[in-house]
Amino acid sequence: MLAKNIGMIDRAFRLILGAILILGAVREGHLWMWIGVVPLITGLISSCPLYSLFGINTCKKS
Repeated sequence: MLAKNIGMIDRAFRLILGAILILGAVREGHLWMWIGVVPLITGLISSCPLYSLFGINTCKKS
């Protein structure tokens, strides 16, 4: 399992952006908008592989 490295604001932004892009892909038919799947999935699992690679963590320590 991937370690959580996405904070609440970052997660909300990813979920909203991903949903908007996917909705645009479905409604407008623009193929490039399917890239919205990436932020949506990373927002859902609260983990970003690129953040892990670069040592970034926006999740607050408890």
